[in-house]
Amino acid sequence: MCGRYAQTLGAEEIVESFDLAGSTLDQSLPLNWNIAPTNEIYIIRSEANSRILDSASWGIIAPWQKKVSDARASQSHAINARSESIHEKPTFRHAFRTSRCLIPATGYYEWATSLGNFPPKQPFYISHKSGKQLSIAGIWSSWQSESGQVIQSAAIITQEAVGELATIHSRMPVFMPEDRWQGWLDTEARDINRVLKLMQVEQPDEGLVAVPVSARVNIVANNGPETIIPIELGEPETLF
Repeated sequence: MCGRYAQTLGAEEIVESFDLAGSTLDQSLPLNWNIAPTNEIYIIRSEANSRILDSASWGIIAPWQKKVSDARASQSHAINARSESIHEKPTFRHAFRTSRCLIPATGYYEWATSLGNFPPKQPFYISHKSGKQLSIAGIWSSWQSESGQVIQSAAIITQEAVGELATIHSRMPVFMPEDRWQGWLDTEARDINRVLKLMQVEQPDEGLVAVPVSARVNIVANNGPETIIPIELGEPETLF
């Protein structure tokens, strides 16, 4: 799964990086090296046949939720959707059909499992070797409570990990190549088989590098560039 990630660009920089038509946001979200579930995040979605920058709360809200308290409580359980079953799961299938998005990220974190080559729970920071933004496939929805409150929410789509990433964890985000952005964001594209094929990318780990980082990232309050500084495995470290 992907449970934490970093976004260290402001709204204007993301608009430029992804060649977007504009933004719905009045100001940038705070720079964040340790984004956690339910945080407000950037999403790139389609509007009037153009790509725009918007925001949503991380963790998609199922359409059947009624109360804001229940909706908020459910979000941390729906931050990731598996690519293999997203079109079937009640929580995700409507958004997958109608409202897909890209989630821009500077990098993301993963924790080693006991099945890999590294000490269990060792955090790694994964980013592109060129420093360019990652374009993660996602879904989003606009949910309205019984009282009329509207909340936009989103989820990251994951797949089986490949290559060196599979030595750390069994899952990784689905990355969407630029030449597929238009098809992915097209709200009129409702053929499920075609949309599923858009997520099938050869060498989805191409250009990615993973480095071990301090356990500082385990605590959400630790939020700064120090969370992505590489460490030597076995090096003594502290959470504070």
